[in-house]
Amino acid sequence: MFYDYVEFENQTQVAYSNVLADGSVEVSVERPVELGFNSALCSLPSFVWRDIVGFSNDELAQIDNFVHNNAPLILRLAREVSKEYA
Repeated sequence: MFYDYVEFENQTQVAYSNVLADGSVEVSVERPVELGFNSALCSLPSFVWRDIVGFSNDELAQIDNFVHNNAPLILRLAREVSKEYA
């Protein structure tokens, strides 16, 4: 399950998962386009990106910078939501 974190003016949305069994948290980034979505997934705390579709290298660098800057709060929120549903 993913929880909304932020939506940017260009409709790009960032969401995070609860803490997974291996202790990681998934960050999902999606932006609507004409026939679907641009998307990417990042695993925290390793910051490994995968399943990148439609984002340019420059866009992904900006998103990566945002995720790095917000990772402490995202991880804390994921831990809190995981406690609520444990």
